Amino acid sequence: MKSITIKGSQRESVGKAATKALRNAGKVPCVLYGGDKPIHFSADEISFKKLVYTPNVYTAKIELDGNTYNAILQDIQFHPVSDKILHVDFYQLFDDKMVTMNIPVKLTGNSPGVIKGGSLRFAMRKLSVRALPGDLPDFITADISELEIGSKLYVTALENEKYKILHPDNTVVVQVRTSRNVADVEEETTTDEAATDEAAAPAAE
Repeated sequence: MKSITIKGSQRESVGKAATKALRNAGKVPCVLYGGDKPIHFSADEISFKKLVYTPNVYTAKIELDGNTYNAILQDIQFHPVSDKILHVDFYQLFDDKMVTMNIPVKLTGNSPGVIKGGSLRFAMRKLSVRALPGDLPDFITADISELEIGSKLYVTALENEKYKILHPDNTVVVQVRTSRNVADVEEETTTDEAATDEAAAPAAE
C-alpha cells in the first residue's frame, strides 16, 4: 500500500490552551496509539490534504524529531461549521501484527446486464479487511463482466489469501437491477403480444 509522509513535532503540553494555540498557528494536534505509550504530536494542517481528502487509502509515515513511525489513520475530528481538521488519531503499524482497515473497491469490466439497460447498484464501495501491513492492498478489484440483469456479486467472490474480508458471506458488493425503462418495455411487449393473440382468436374460429 502507498504511504504518505507527515512531518511533525512532539508535544510537551496537551492542555486546552496549548491545543488552541496550535490550531491558531495552522497546526493539527494528533495522537499516535499502538506503541508502548501514546505519542502526542502536531503537524501542519496542509500535511493531511492527500491523506484525508481523497477516495484512496494510504498508510502514513510519521516523522517526529528524527524518529519514523508507520501508521494508519484511525479517527479524525472536523469542525462542525468550517470543516477544518481539529484532531487526528493514528494507530502504529508493526510488520508482524495484523491490522484492520477499510479498503476501496474498484470495478472492472463491462456488465452485459447494464449494456442491456439494467441499473448498476454499487452497494459496498469500501470493504473492511484484516491483514499484515505489508499485505494491505491499495484497492480490491471486483469484476462485473459476467453480471446479467438480476445478478449479484457477493463478497465471497473477492476473497484473497493475503487478507481476510470482515463481512458476512451473503454481503452483496454490486448487483444489476432491472431499470424502470426496461420493465416498461417488457410490460408493453407482453401487452402487445396479448392483444395480438386476442385479435387473432376470432379469425381462427
